[in-house]
Amino acid sequence: MRLAFFGTGSFALPAIKALAGSLVLVVTQPDRPTGRSMRPQPTPAKQLAQELGIPCESPEKARAPEFLELLRSLNLDALVVASYGQILSQAVLDSASRGGINLHGSILPKYRGAAPIQRSIEQGETITGVTLMQMDKGMDTGDIIHIERLAIRDEETYGDLQDRLAVIAAAMAAEWMPKIVLGDYESFPQDSSLASTAPKVDRAESDLKFDETATTALNRYRAFTPNPGVRSKTNRGNVKLHLLSKREEPGVPGTVIRTSPELVVAYAEGSLAWIEVQPEGKKRISGRDFANGARLKAGDSLLDEGTF
Repeated sequence: MRLAFFGTGSFALPAIKALAGSLVLVVTQPDRPTGRSMRPQPTPAKQLAQELGIPCESPEKARAPEFLELLRSLNLDALVVASYGQILSQAVLDSASRGGINLHGSILPKYRGAAPIQRSIEQGETITGVTLMQMDKGMDTGDIIHIERLAIRDEETYGDLQDRLAVIAAAMAAEWMPKIVLGDYESFPQDSSLASTAPKVDRAESDLKFDETATTALNRYRAFTPNPGVRSKTNRGNVKLHLLSKREEPGVPGTVIRTSPELVVAYAEGSLAWIEVQPEGKKRISGRDFANGARLKAGDSLLDEGTF
């Protein structure tokens, strides 16, 4: 097989490893400024490609004529795509004999788009999976080749679920790509009447509100952890919430229910234990230590004045 792999994030890494012996090229996003230094850093896929000795390209636009010419010169059997970050033009897809094959982190047609894993958790789904699909020019609209399903664990975060789905995606790629290259596979169209979208996560979504139900707030925490993370605006300042767990005690939204053996805060329906938190400008600490430092006691309000 002669394959090119289009991938950027950590979801792509196990599949790159699984197909490494057949990859003639890894294509990823350009280096971007990250961290406090804001120095350009290679993507996880680029770092892995370099470790494995696989040629790597980082075009600003995959549809650029010079890059398209490179793809055509490689005599590719197929393009494998996972967590890449650009929509591929039909000309790019047509550069390989079997076109583009996408490993998508949901059960299509649900959660088409950039953030399927996050949005499935946010919406409280209990089952998800990986869809292997034949790509077309639409946003995750191509025919389905195979689906593997996976139960979402209680209180599982995006980071943990993504890691499990990535292993499944790698196994699917290893099993199916030889069949696809030989043309030994079938596909079926999606039912677009059942489609839903999974737009990219905006950092503005990171603020948890006390007037949300505890279930809604917990699902958003799970969906956005480890990145971009979630926080709560309180009258003790902004607090980043690193570890939350559901509790059932009722209370007035935004009030402290108890501080020992853990800090429990009331939401519109139910409550959440703030197990590990990070006050603004400080290090991560336990919720109980935060309560002690802020001199919180049962019945105190955390509501920031003028907000809920």
